[in-house]
Amino acid sequence: MEWQQIQYFQTLARLEHVTRAAERLSLSQPALSRSIARLEEELGVPLFDRQGRTLKLNRYGHLFLNRADRILSELDTAKKELQDIVHPEHGEVAFGFLHTLSASVIPDFIGAFRDRSPGIRFDLKQNHSYSLLSHLYAGELDLCVIAEPTDPRLPLEWIPLWSEEIFAVLPTSHPLAGADSLSLKELENEPFILLKKGYAMRDTVDRLFQQSGIHPRVTFEGEEASTAAGFVAAGLGVSLLPATGLDPHKTSQVRVNDPNSRRIIGLALLAGRYLSPAAAALKQFTIDYWK
Repeated sequence: MEWQQIQYFQTLARLEHVTRAAERLSLSQPALSRSIARLEEELGVPLFDRQGRTLKLNRYGHLFLNRADRILSELDTAKKELQDIVHPEHGEVAFGFLHTLSASVIPDFIGAFRDRSPGIRFDLKQNHSYSLLSHLYAGELDLCVIAEPTDPRLPLEWIPLWSEEIFAVLPTSHPLAGADSLSLKELENEPFILLKKGYAMRDTVDRLFQQSGIHPRVTFEGEEASTAAGFVAAGLGVSLLPATGLDPHKTSQVRVNDPNSRRIIGLALLAGRYLSPAAAALKQFTIDYWK
């Protein structure tokens, strides 16, 4: 069964006249009659009582017309939704970003984009890098701003946007809180509050520890940088975090004497996957915004 057969049936059912229905559909009368005959053969029941060129919808036809109206209405809605999504000025973009960027970085960025393209809507998702990558692989995101992935499962287009320094985050009462900088060795015996294993930020921090020959004593593993910073502020330990989104009045951020104490934030999308005009516009805007 083809959707055009259903469309032809709907028109004929409304008019109950082969000639007028064929004219309405810009179709020859024999072609319309053959299409309806094939439909009735597939359904196994007649849909019309025939009286020459005039037809009367029978009880089977009325039942099928109710369903046909729903099918064609859903198809029409789907077409409109897809047209809205791919229209460059009225589409929708599924966009993901890191928790640590949610306080001001991403809201300011999205606000700037909406000033330029007010008709484009967003479907936003906030999470850690590897979770966002999973949504990207599943086709649930068009683009995401994340930390540089170390082991992508599928070919990614990766566009670095900016470098973010990772600081030692200390309670304001800590003896080193006022230092200009420190080495990780100076924190070797401190209790550490870190993000969970499997987070890109935790991978970066673990590499820093390994390069410094440190085996940290981890007392808590959280899911968000704000949670880790909150526990640091409460005096429960120290952490290594980017300064973005941290409250400088609740904790002290001290520079680490290590050139590798940084992470790269960039734009990720699946290489070769179709991007709607709206998503392509956001991709270019993202690159230009952080250029």
